Amino acid sequence: MRFNASGRAGSYRFTLLAGAAVFAVTAPSVAVAQDMEEDTGLEAPENNNQIIVTASKREQTLQETPISVSVTSGETLEQAQIRDVLDLQTVTPSLRVSQLQTSSASTFIIRGFGNGDNNFGVEPSVGVFIDGVFRSRSAGALSDLNNVQRIEVLNGPQSTLFGKNASAGVISIITREPQFEFGGSVEASYGNFNNLFLRGDVTGPITDNIAFSIDGSYQNRDGTAEIVNLGVDQNDRNRWSARGQLLIEPSADFRIRAIADYSRIDEVCCQVGTVVAGPTAPALNLLGGNVQTFDTFFDRTANLNIIPVNEVDNYGGSIQMDWETGPLTFTSITAYRELDNFFRSDIDYTGADIAVEQRDQKVETFTQEFRITSDFDGPINFLLGGFYFDETITQESQIENGTQIRDFFEILAGGNPADVLTGAPSVFNGVEQALGLPQESIFRTPLLTNESFAMENTAWSIFGTVDFEPADGLVFTVGFNYTDDSKDFALSQNSFDPLANINLVDAFIVGGIAQALQIAPSQVTPAVIANFASGAQTAPIFAAIAGAAQDPAQNPLLGLQPFQFQPPFLAIPNAVEDGRTRDDEFTYLLRASYQISNEVNLYASYATGFKASSVNLSRDSRPLGTDFVAGPRGSTILAPSSPILNAGLATPNLASGTRFAGPEEAEVYEIGMKAQWEGFGFNLAIFDQTIQGFQSFAFTGTGFALRNAGEQSVKGFEFDATIVPTDGLVLTFATTYLDPLFDSFPGSVVGDLTGQTPAGIPEWTIATSATHTHEWDSGTRLITRIDYNHESNVDINNGLPTFNAALGNTRIFRREVNLVNASVTLALNNGLEVGAFARNLLDDEYILTVFDGVAQSGTVSGYPNAPRTYGGVVRFKF
Repeated sequence: MRFNASGRAGSYRFTLLAGAAVFAVTAPSVAVAQDMEEDTGLEAPENNNQIIVTASKREQTLQETPISVSVTSGETLEQAQIRDVLDLQTVTPSLRVSQLQTSSASTFIIRGFGNGDNNFGVEPSVGVFIDGVFRSRSAGALSDLNNVQRIEVLNGPQSTLFGKNASAGVISIITREPQFEFGGSVEASYGNFNNLFLRGDVTGPITDNIAFSIDGSYQNRDGTAEIVNLGVDQNDRNRWSARGQLLIEPSADFRIRAIADYSRIDEVCCQVGTVVAGPTAPALNLLGGNVQTFDTFFDRTANLNIIPVNEVDNYGGSIQMDWETGPLTFTSITAYRELDNFFRSDIDYTGADIAVEQRDQKVETFTQEFRITSDFDGPINFLLGGFYFDETITQESQIENGTQIRDFFEILAGGNPADVLTGAPSVFNGVEQALGLPQESIFRTPLLTNESFAMENTAWSIFGTVDFEPADGLVFTVGFNYTDDSKDFALSQNSFDPLANINLVDAFIVGGIAQALQIAPSQVTPAVIANFASGAQTAPIFAAIAGAAQDPAQNPLLGLQPFQFQPPFLAIPNAVEDGRTRDDEFTYLLRASYQISNEVNLYASYATGFKASSVNLSRDSRPLGTDFVAGPRGSTILAPSSPILNAGLATPNLASGTRFAGPEEAEVYEIGMKAQWEGFGFNLAIFDQTIQGFQSFAFTGTGFALRNAGEQSVKGFEFDATIVPTDGLVLTFATTYLDPLFDSFPGSVVGDLTGQTPAGIPEWTIATSATHTHEWDSGTRLITRIDYNHESNVDINNGLPTFNAALGNTRIFRREVNLVNASVTLALNNGLEVGAFARNLLDDEYILTVFDGVAQSGTVSGYPNAPRTYGGVVRFKF
């Protein structure tokens, strides 16, 4: 069965709107030059369609830059009311951004590659840089975008230009620097859901060679969803940011730019709906869970027993120094940042009091980059850089048992609901008696688990490029990057539930041996077990006991194994596992570009990329299979010889899995064409990109699995065009076509995916816009903009580890996106602007993603997209 939930405004909208699509891509290209002086302070070039970018760490026009890059100007961000990177994807077809469990759990994806959304041990494959400073976790790049000059999205591996983890691409955000002429702006907007958004900036001189700027933003909005039983909004907005800058120019060839910023998010996020109500729903409803069905999914209502907490504090500073001496420019960027992330969530997503997760994370990062860039008149120029990275991560987390968790599991274990609800002895009371546990101890501890994680990551790299121009317009480029990355990590966990600390096969074997030897079970030590299993007379008895222990008909305790989903955790480092990863890699770039004429530039390139190992900082972190192999049904007694077992380190119900995933190694073949004429320009890139060892991170229903895919590839093309058919009208069209494939992935959590299409990657993505500016003789302008974003119908995932296990992956959920956004702005000649805007104008509805219900086999939960938002804005620029 194929399940399509693209929403009430389904694919017919694509049919109606596709006609408009013939006009537009890199939406970013709408940054036409008539606004360049205002946005950048640079002198606008003669050709009014040229865009200045720094994707190659040099100022070049977009046409001259032989890289597949999309550019979104500050003016486009204002007109389209794009306030954070989550909205940026609507104008950048190769980019996808998803926000899921919390306000900080976001993933950036370029050309179908991206990870790192819900685990601080997994660094993103897409590097985010703000004013040249690497933001190592997506949570550090989620504040409202303010005072932005432009955003460049670089597609494909960029290791030769950036010093850290850019195996899939880079998002580079460039903000406006202080000016020596006094000016600024203030803006206020108000919209539905009581959305109040304020921001402003001011800049000007302090002395003849020192300028300053201060900017800030504040947003407060009611939730787009509701926790109905608590009467509280969810998916609200409550965030602010502030930043100060100094630009110091003591001489014509030396400048210093210092930036300090702070942002805070304090929100109730994120609303989860029921896609499929599984067989556990009746038990939850008996306990007041009010499990919903898909019929109410887009009503955006939920029932929870606590109000979720999401608090993110992100702050730091940087100093950039640039010194020009003759044809050489020396650049130094020094930065220190801290990220504090706290969340508390009702993880059963029902009104029943089952379980609550809490996570408190802190990231401290120091980075230092040095670059030397040449600008010789001769045929050879170069860029040489060094990058140093030092980061410390700490995390304290826990799962709290709810007051009804025992009742819920009692019912699922076959207990009489009437007995459970009245507190009469039931299934677990009998289990406690059989296992010698205190009565009322199973699922009665305050905490199910708690964890402490820590990781120290240091890395350094040397990178650079050399350009050789033997003839006018013909440039050969060679680039390289050598990276050395070291991670040291420590993880420990306590599992407090007594049932989780007993292996039910081993308990049966111990009981059988105790009965055979007529001794107490406490006297059955490992030595006694070993002698009993190898004794000439007792070995056959041991074999019979072991066989019976694995037979549900003879060992009724085996039916309790589903309730042992949080077993004890083997701390690391230990005598077998050193808690370290050590990676180093040399990556390189080969490229040829040729400017056929002033209007047309061609290029062809081959590049490799690298991302270091990632660490599974979750309670599902488990030893590698080379260190431990569990016996049948997790038995330690029946486990084969392994380093951990032989060292006496095995804990009950220990299983193998992943402590960490090895490095990602990317390569891409690409050919491109960039052309620009008066009134028309386009960019085309055709690519074949592969990542060996892609770090797949998947939710399994009770934990997270981090695994390397053998090889994942994608072939496709990116095309964008800008058309200016008449004065005042700018049409843009951008499209990305992707043909992805799991070339090899035998060990995924849903089975062997080799030869299958990776899910969640739409075959076609379109971003198109039309912007019309009518200017009167007085200088007053009326600016009208409409844009459309489409993602073709696609499987949301390749199956769910729990839900699809019994179905053979025959029920896959799908998503299609058709978003229309619009705005109109009246800009008076005195600097005052008044406008109105709407995002998701046609209220398109679709599922962002789905996941297995937490400890609810057969249930599927999901996240709905944001509904239609609209409002008015007043802005004054001075």
